[in-house]
Amino acid sequence: MSPVRTAEPADAAQWMALRAALWPDEDPTSNESEVARFFAEPASRGGVLPEAVFVATDAHLPNELVGFAEVSRRAYAEGCESSPVGFLEGWYVVPGQRRRGIGRALVAAAEAWALALGCREFASDTLAENTLSTAAHRALGFEVVEVIRCFRKDLT
Repeated sequence: MSPVRTAEPADAAQWMALRAALWPDEDPTSNESEVARFFAEPASRGGVLPEAVFVATDAHLPNELVGFAEVSRRAYAEGCESSPVGFLEGWYVVPGQRRRGIGRALVAAAEAWALALGCREFASDTLAENTLSTAAHRALGFEVVEVIRCFRKDLT
């Protein structure tokens, strides 16, 4: 299994590349500024996204990242009864490294982080059509609590 640890400034470029793979429609400049902000302003309170980042490295190449998990605490998450709730904001493992326990290890680190901060529940979300992510979440013990459609309207 790949080692999991907290992200370090030296991981910034690889973490940005993994984020771009997970969220390909995100503006690269925004991605870069979010990663830079994370390292420049360590989160010390809930509500800052992300509060913590865990990375998985290749067992044979310890400087090569093969996955990440971004986590935060939210005041509320659908289906949860406690507050704050640990929340899996982003979770990605490179395709060639999947089904080897890396995603499970990343989520376990994220859950331990949330538990250590007093969270009694842990939540996540994915797009309704993302069946691969849904299956991965279910394999780790998550239960589906709601399926919603989100709407927006331009007011300008």
